[in-house]
Amino acid sequence: MFRISVPTEKDKYDLAELARMFVPASQLDMISRESMDVSELMGSAGEYFKIPSAGLKNDHKRLLYEYLSEATGKTLDWGILTGVRPSKLYRYICDQRGKEDADRELREGYYVSEEKLGLVSRIYDVQSTVRRDSDPNAIGVYVGIPFCPTRCVYCAFTSNKISRPAAEKYMGALLKEIAFTADLMKEKNWRAESIYIGGGTPTSLDDDHFEALLSAVREKLYSAGTKEFTVEAGRPDTITENKLALIKQYGGDRISINPQSMKQETLDAIGRSHTPDQILEAFRMAKEKGFERINADLITGLPGEGPLDFVNSLETIIAQDPANITVHTLAVKRASRLIEEDPDYAYRQGETVREMLRAASEMLPAAGYEPYYMYRQKHMAGNFENVGWCRPGTANIYNIRIMEEDQTILALGAGGISKIYYPSEDRLERIPNVSNYEIYIERIDEMLERKRKGTA
Repeated sequence: MFRISVPTEKDKYDLAELARMFVPASQLDMISRESMDVSELMGSAGEYFKIPSAGLKNDHKRLLYEYLSEATGKTLDWGILTGVRPSKLYRYICDQRGKEDADRELREGYYVSEEKLGLVSRIYDVQSTVRRDSDPNAIGVYVGIPFCPTRCVYCAFTSNKISRPAAEKYMGALLKEIAFTADLMKEKNWRAESIYIGGGTPTSLDDDHFEALLSAVREKLYSAGTKEFTVEAGRPDTITENKLALIKQYGGDRISINPQSMKQETLDAIGRSHTPDQILEAFRMAKEKGFERINADLITGLPGEGPLDFVNSLETIIAQDPANITVHTLAVKRASRLIEEDPDYAYRQGETVREMLRAASEMLPAAGYEPYYMYRQKHMAGNFENVGWCRPGTANIYNIRIMEEDQTILALGAGGISKIYYPSEDRLERIPNVSNYEIYIERIDEMLERKRKGTA
């Protein structure tokens, strides 16, 4: 057992995430001196380490990192970085002091490995070539559909098994928020640079609800200045020729087809009700309908998979020639079924995920893809990252914007969190919608009032 004494409850929260990358949660005891006298621990069995009260947060992280690294013989590719946006930090330092200083600070101040430093540097270079609207009135719009055919074992998102009665009620509230948001955008002279319909699985809606959604978004939120309109089709078992035709009809120019894995046993184990053949059929239909910008998601670290399984999945997806491929690292969140079944799963998967990500970093550039955005999450296997890869010239602007946090993004639907950006202060103000879709329906007028007040 590793016992770590920290000054405050906040320190306990901040440092526990880093500590869990070195040792499983079941072997870690984080104690705040605000709430407990640690003198009783002296002389007790197991490891004991005290973080001093003096010093800044990163000083504490470095001390803990050095102690645990020596005690376990491990190092972390991302060093002491536990935040979700390393590329934003890197960009900030580059803009202030240049790339040389940014490289030095991540290497020496955050203990980031050369491999990950090369990745974040390459993402910075690629993003610098992507043309984004400099007009502060150009915003992003996200519309969330909180339904799926089934719930995956690792899922912690706002997602529920779909039923037509539930979707009917939800669409009534969502269409009301779309109309309200359109009026708000006119009042503020805002226009959508990008629109992203996500979830959940938007294509799990019946055709009539799906068309009503697309029609409302196109009529009320889309404008001549909209550069991209993405619809997350996601689950291949929800993709039909009619739904693809509807997306095309209403101006959608990007879709996602998200296999997660091409191994049937894995799909069964994680609760996805589709087959590898359905994934390939979805790609065939999408290409037949003329979609040139398709994203495909794969996840490293899924239960029962080894590096060869991931390589086989990635080879198959590359062969489908999507414009974008996003390689996720499995994040085992508190709200997922997987963490209830195996609390130490993410810790044990670290080395397996490392091999999978290294394979991706070799195979994707060789196939003509470049990394264009990245983010990290809490409880990720091995403390790694999610990376979006794209063919040159096909980067998704919405994905870059939301990760760099340099633009206002209005989020509609249950669980949506709008972010109002104030460029002069480089500051965001968040306006959350409730995540439970039933409460969202009941309190839709309150959600609209929150948006009104939050954007005043």
